[in-house]
Amino acid sequence: MTTPPPPLRAARTDGPSVRIGALVPLTRPGWVEAGHHLLAGLELAVREVNDGGGIAGRPLELVVRDTAADPQRAAAAVDELAGLGVAAVAGEFHSVVARAAAARADALGLPFLCSSAVLDALTEQPTQWVARLAPPQSRGWQVYADFLLGAGHSRIAVAAQPSVYWASGTRILREYLAPRGGTVIELDMSALTPAAVCDALVEHRATALLLLVGHPEPAVSIVTSVRRDQRLAGIMMGAPAGQPEFTEWSTSLGDDSAAIPFLRYLPERFSPLGVRVETALREQLSEAPSFVAFEGYDTVAVLADVLRSHGADRARIAASWPHTAVEGTRGQIRFSRTPGVGVWQWARTPIQVVDRDPAAPDRFRVLHTG
Repeated sequence: MTTPPPPLRAARTDGPSVRIGALVPLTRPGWVEAGHHLLAGLELAVREVNDGGGIAGRPLELVVRDTAADPQRAAAAVDELAGLGVAAVAGEFHSVVARAAAARADALGLPFLCSSAVLDALTEQPTQWVARLAPPQSRGWQVYADFLLGAGHSRIAVAAQPSVYWASGTRILREYLAPRGGTVIELDMSALTPAAVCDALVEHRATALLLLVGHPEPAVSIVTSVRRDQRLAGIMMGAPAGQPEFTEWSTSLGDDSAAIPFLRYLPERFSPLGVRVETALREQLSEAPSFVAFEGYDTVAVLADVLRSHGADRARIAASWPHTAVEGTRGQIRFSRTPGVGVWQWARTPIQVVDRDPAAPDRFRVLHTG
């Protein structure tokens, strides 16, 4: 496969910039590594847009705000960005935070293209203002449930912390697995220690444990405890939310980081655009880019195309979602209405179930696609 050259620099005028707001978790308790990858993708795409002449000769400018995984902080940032005159808001990784941002954007009439958050109910009511690149949680987690069934797991325990996101995931798994002979056993991590989790897994004869918890803790302690418990030598651990995708996971757990399947939103093969962007992101991040970095890049690719075609008027941007067709790093991006989802949704986001290879934890194995 031949890697195409980067876009040529085109002449720009000195007109005012077209501004896009970016919501990114860059400090704790946000998932900082995910935030850095998301921002890297956003920034790379903005640089390439400007190297290619900007938006009708005007430079594209990213106005970044750190959400720190705080819904109230994200809502306040949307207010601030709207006041600064941004044409649209982009980004966010955490579902609960993105939901707060989406509600505020909808109330203000500000277009919001959500990059990474998957919660189905991103808004309480259908809205024209919000679109999303990541797949709905129900679609991704049903793909994960198919993988579990295919691997022979029917008694599945979930170690979950209190959260709308984790509760939604548990419900999706239960409703999908029950008619197919699967059982979901809930373990409340607000009441259990990692050692007590091990006892519960033995008691319930679970063959798989899903980590619906934060990283690094309590995820690292649970993995370590289960790996050290000889009674659980045959149990599979999984992390559908994607914790093992990032280097911090491997650094924290070493060899124990491997063979824990998770969801990743990448295609089987990259297009020439995807190959070029992967190379550029790897150089920028000094490590392999996660799927979140590609989500960031694709977010700006979509917004730049919309801005070139429809200008920076907010209402025209929002009206363009159903007519958008943009070649992204992971396929052609089109938005449609999906049952149970109130935002404009990219319906064909690629989905993989992947784990780190026990023989080389820095290498990923694709176990299932959906």
